[in-house]
Amino acid sequence: MSGRTLPILAAVLISGCVCAGDNEITREVYINRVQLDSAFVLAVESEYQTSIEDGRYWYDAACGAWGVEGGPTAGFLAAGLELPGPMPADISGGGTGIFINGREVHVLDNQALQQIFGQTIPGRYWLDAFGNLGPEGGPAIINLAAAIQNSRESITHGYDNPSGARGTLAGGMYSGRTATGKSVFWYPGM
Repeated sequence: MSGRTLPILAAVLISGCVCAGDNEITREVYINRVQLDSAFVLAVESEYQTSIEDGRYWYDAACGAWGVEGGPTAGFLAAGLELPGPMPADISGGGTGIFINGREVHVLDNQALQQIFGQTIPGRYWLDAFGNLGPEGGPAIINLAAAIQNSRESITHGYDNPSGARGTLAGGMYSGRTATGKSVFWYPGM
């Protein structure tokens, strides 16, 4: 979050509840199974000129990865945002035996890692916002961002993007298409 979030949030709290007529607007946005305050959600939407769909999400503050609860990585935000935590180990469905920053990765995340490395090894790993990956308690063994960039194949992850847009964002964006034509993206730390 930028330093502007607190003044906006303070103004919302000082003026009372955020209302539509006489009815308070209630939002159903959960991060790491904790419901966010409706006023906070509205303030963030206002500050970033975006809309946040009501729903259940997970967020990994160590590397900035996020997704829908029960699902794989949908993308990356800035790491270290002051959002609720800790992230539950089973928040993205798991079933792979591969834990990154405490979260058991989704089957589609595991498939993407297999495309990059040829195989995956169950265990516990850390990943930072720069793409450095290593075993818990140990040093970095590879930079995931560089591995994706150097991969000879497109990394398929299973996300649908009808626009088919490709581009470069801060930190680098890596895109590809599945066999069925779906566009997929993975970009580390923004």
